[in-house]
Amino acid sequence: MAITASMVKELRDTTGAGMMDAKKALTETDGDMEAAVDWLRTKGLAKAAKKSGRTAAEGLVAVKVEGGHGVAVEVNSETDFVGKNAEFQQMVSGIADVALGVSDVEALKAADMGGKSVETVVTDKIATIGENMSVRRMVSIDGDTVVSYVHNAAAPGMGKIGVLVALTGGDETFGKQVAMHIAAVNPASLSEDDLDPAVVEKEKQVQMDIARESGKPEAVIEKMIAGRMQKYMSEVTLLNQSFVVNPDLTVGKAAEEVGATITGFVRLEVGEGIEVVKEDFAAEVAKAAKG
Repeated sequence: MAITASMVKELRDTTGAGMMDAKKALTETDGDMEAAVDWLRTKGLAKAAKKSGRTAAEGLVAVKVEGGHGVAVEVNSETDFVGKNAEFQQMVSGIADVALGVSDVEALKAADMGGKSVETVVTDKIATIGENMSVRRMVSIDGDTVVSYVHNAAAPGMGKIGVLVALTGGDETFGKQVAMHIAAVNPASLSEDDLDPAVVEKEKQVQMDIARESGKPEAVIEKMIAGRMQKYMSEVTLLNQSFVVNPDLTVGKAAEEVGATITGFVRLEVGEGIEVVKEDFAAEVAKAAKG
């Protein structure tokens, strides 16, 4: 069967495949459009599998709030360029909508999104966009009021840093200010009670070792440690940090003044904790040329 330009265009519009791939698919399937879609899907999935080993440390965090329930989802890509892609953004927004109805990231990957699992939707997008992608993290939070904020927004509700703040009392304006503070300062926990005891003990031990280097008596060292640990708590716990909106107040004191109680927060930053191995492209080319 003769493969026409209009057939190739139709297949490209349907699948997002390249012109030569679309033409080859139609040739291989004797012009059968449905079979050509399946052929491309199969080849696309094969390409996606090859890409799955590549580090995806860019992408977007999307936040969604519905009543007193909020979710933040991180979807990674290999390059920042894809994060600006409208097709990728649409997918991420859809995934965040689905996340409102599930409890964790594994349930999210298995959840239905337009007749396919979220994981399958992402795999299909790998084939059409051409980069490795993954749904990396999802965190949810509940409260009387949940306020969201996105820093470096690429589109409404998604960007490089996504924050959710749960509070009782106060208003949305105050909640937004706290969310912006969290985005900028990145507290480790809400209060001392929420800090990992192992982290606190490690910091205390480090400070004791530093103090002992001074040669001061143990009684003096104990007083030094108390002061240093108080300073540490003021740096890493949200309620004890100086409020960026008004540094004369701690965040906790600012909340008291507007009649609010901050009950929790979520902060996700794209690529946080991912180790990216820098490849020497020039060296790879030189090596290939010699081989």
